[in-house]
Amino acid sequence: MVLRLHNTLTGRQEVFTPRHPPAVSIYCCGVTVYDACHLGHARSYIVWDLLRRYLRWQGFAVRFIQNFTDIDDKIIRRAQAEGSTMDAVSERNIAAFFAEMDALNILRADDYPRATRCLGQIQAMITRLEAKGAAYSADGDVYFAVMKAQRYGKLSGRDLQQQQEGASGRLTAADTDRKRHPFDFALWKRSRPGEPGYPSPWGMGRPGWHIECSAMVHQAFGDTIDLHLGGADLIFPHHENEIAQSETATGHPLATLWLHNGMVNVGEAKMSKSLGNFTTIQSLLDEGVHPMALRLFVLQAHYRKPLDFTRVTMAAATSGWEGLQIALQLGETHGAQLGWTHPQQRCLDQHGAFASTLDDDLNSSGALAVLFALARPLRALAHRLQRGGGVTPQDQELEGTWRSLVELAGVLGLEAGPTAETGPAPEDEAAIVAAIEERRIARQNRDFKTADRIRAELLSQGITLIDRPDGTTHWLRA
Repeated sequence: MVLRLHNTLTGRQEVFTPRHPPAVSIYCCGVTVYDACHLGHARSYIVWDLLRRYLRWQGFAVRFIQNFTDIDDKIIRRAQAEGSTMDAVSERNIAAFFAEMDALNILRADDYPRATRCLGQIQAMITRLEAKGAAYSADGDVYFAVMKAQRYGKLSGRDLQQQQEGASGRLTAADTDRKRHPFDFALWKRSRPGEPGYPSPWGMGRPGWHIECSAMVHQAFGDTIDLHLGGADLIFPHHENEIAQSETATGHPLATLWLHNGMVNVGEAKMSKSLGNFTTIQSLLDEGVHPMALRLFVLQAHYRKPLDFTRVTMAAATSGWEGLQIALQLGETHGAQLGWTHPQQRCLDQHGAFASTLDDDLNSSGALAVLFALARPLRALAHRLQRGGGVTPQDQELEGTWRSLVELAGVLGLEAGPTAETGPAPEDEAAIVAAIEERRIARQNRDFKTADRIRAELLSQGITLIDRPDGTTHWLRA
């Protein structure tokens, strides 16, 4: 079977064929770094991490780029409210992002371009659009002329009359009197008094939201990429406008396939910061939710379907992870006793079943079913050995089952940490405690950049911090 993925652009599953195999180019829309990430972000980046891991497992050479939007009205407003700067707000939230993604075992992207570091490419693309008559300036602002785009609305299925509904507050009503068409969108925004800005041919200002990603895609890959990823809430207007401006500028398709993950729901409403019903990743970790349980929770549902978050469903995922973890750790805890010394052993039939499920538009729930089938006899063996039972010849035959489980779980990013018997040495524990105290003092002094750096450094060593409601901080090895 070959990998088939649902292409939002065509509305159907298509065989994924890279343009230059085995190389695969992927761009994933990243976060606007004005606040902490919530469970909806976790879902998106866990899903696309699975895609990346699976492609690599299948032998593709993946180049994965994910941006940071570090110029935005929301960041400016947050900095003003804090009496801080846009850079300070961005850096603090970028550090927290890395710490949380590392905890969830999400592979780092090959590069993380930022809007502030792509201004030359952004301005060059705007100039190119001006030369084609598809962009125009008005009193320091520059707009894209939507009537110049061919088949505008082809990704979302919307027409121009619907565009305004998805603007998400990025454009203000005060701008409409300067536009040639009411639905033209900003490529460059002039700086108002008290706002940060950057020099440009149109005066001091900052880029619009959509042009940032178009420029960063072009800077990293050129005109066309294999896969463009993001949440379903980005289909319109963000990705629609990316297509319009990029393809007008270059004359080439922006991406071969467009993939979008579904939303996380709380009750019947989408989890979002604007609705105030979001749960941050860090708050879940602080409550003691294991990062791998959270990852398992996300992977239980197909990536394009809604994911309903409740404490009951999270508890079920935690229980599932605990059982899976016992099976994953069996070879480390009892491998020598069982005589498991043949790394080449695998259950290849289960590998085939696993690949078949993921080839069907990343059916992660089906892939998890394969893992739990592999884990079942291993978990039973672990329980028997813990009760003092002896080793039988049949137990040795389970080595291939265990090695397949570890390999396939790794494709899903589900990895068990060191067993309880292999805790830190006393000197390591002292260093951890000292780092936690240093972080406590930094937080007390509102030096959040230092505090986030310490958390990230500990996470890189496999140490997850849990901030308790009573002000104390506990730690565990992931």
